[in-house]
Amino acid sequence: MFTRIVKMEFQAEEVTSFLENFEQVKHKIRSFPGCKHLKLLRDKDDPTIFFTYSRWTSVDDLEHYRSSDLFRSVWANTKPKFRVKAQAWSVDVVHESE
Repeated sequence: MFTRIVKMEFQAEEVTSFLENFEQVKHKIRSFPGCKHLKLLRDKDDPTIFFTYSRWTSVDDLEHYRSSDLFRSVWANTKPKFRVKAQAWSVDVVHESE
């Protein structure tokens, strides 16, 4: 299992549209094979910056999602709304405490 973090910076006028679309597709992403968790986070200081935090069973599962029709349609809707190119990281947990 690993975590995928994607930072997205939107044009201010596109934030509402992004949030509306995310609301419509989040359950589809969450139920995609291999996706175990999906969270949308918003920067406390800049309301146009968002992060997706998702947990995946394997890299193959993430790659399968990234090559799916679902991802292509989500990305086609989301990408034009950016003010800068999105950044993404795949990370492993080194330490976790509750």
